[in-house]
Amino acid sequence: MRTREDYDNFLAEVRKSTGIDALTPDEAGLVTVRVQDEYNVNLQFVEATGRVLCFIEVAELPKDASREVYRDLLAGGLFGKETAGGYFSLEPDTETVVYNYFFDLETVAQDVEEFVSTLEKILQLCDIWAERMKSKLGGENTTSEASEDNNIMIHP
Repeated sequence: MRTREDYDNFLAEVRKSTGIDALTPDEAGLVTVRVQDEYNVNLQFVEATGRVLCFIEVAELPKDASREVYRDLLAGGLFGKETAGGYFSLEPDTETVVYNYFFDLETVAQDVEEFVSTLEKILQLCDIWAERMKSKLGGENTTSEASEDNNIMIHP
């Protein structure tokens, strides 16, 4: 099982690879980095499981969002539909949709470049879902089949 020290060493390698100094954990092991001036990418080490939780705020829904939006998010959460192994949660006070993905530290520590590539794919997935929710909230016709872009595969 990996430790907090392993996590800190892993993040040092990620910082070296990316040049992003903001990938420095606080005392609780939380890292928050603003990406594309659109998303806050958060990484939190969970020592009990040896995993790293990645969570990203994707969109804030209006209080009167349609059932169709919630149905898509529920299907994504329950069945992993078009979520590449992650899941959505909803912060009840702000109606913020959060994408969550767990990395196994043992696995990602072996290939930092693959970890960074996976984070990029996760951000692409968040873009797809943000646009999808936006179009459903705007009332556009959204009954078309999923495009190939919606089938992003993530292999950490």
